[in-house]
Amino acid sequence: MTTPDLLQDRLGYSFKNETLLKTALTHASVGSDTDYERLEFLGDRVLGLIVAEALYTLYPNEPEGDLSKRHTALVRGETMTQSARSINLGAYIHVSESEKSSGGLNNPNILSDIMEAVIGAVYLDGGLEAARAVLTPLMAEALNAMKGPPRDPKTTLQEWTQGQGLGLPEYEMTARTGPDHAPDFTVTVTVTGKKPATASGPSKRAAEKSAAQAMIDQLGI
Repeated sequence: MTTPDLLQDRLGYSFKNETLLKTALTHASVGSDTDYERLEFLGDRVLGLIVAEALYTLYPNEPEGDLSKRHTALVRGETMTQSARSINLGAYIHVSESEKSSGGLNNPNILSDIMEAVIGAVYLDGGLEAARAVLTPLMAEALNAMKGPPRDPKTTLQEWTQGQGLGLPEYEMTARTGPDHAPDFTVTVTVTGKKPATASGPSKRAAEKSAAQAMIDQLGI
């Protein structure tokens, strides 16, 4: 495992208690008495609070519903995975040899979970201000790219089909491949009278959203 000192440089934060960081970087596959999971639980809540506060400040005139849509998009696993990759987090994670050989260090779910654990570790070590200082540059790209409140593609597609009198879209999981720690789901969405659209994702929910977006693009909505 690469020395945590390099990761602290990338985070822009120096830990007073490096044991917290080492715990955050320890995957359950190692079989250690302590691993990242409790810190992930905490980091998820810290992340939610910091992002909510940032959105409240950045968009003073937006209603709660639009702020919630932005918040959901920013704290989701995909966004955390992007943040993790931006600091090469996978190079610092401690996993078992079998997990490493199966690609665990590049697994989106592991990267996302460990990223949240690191946030939790920073919070415990330095408080909310320290966690905010670490998160702000990591979230800057995602925040700047969000020109308007995102709309969930499944909701958008459903509203369109109902408006056209076509009923509800139907989603069917057509395949599940990959190992248990890194599954890949394939989902097909069907709309009455239209060509089906198919997409894949690391979870059934993600695959459904991708399929809905593919159908939206196909229909030109």
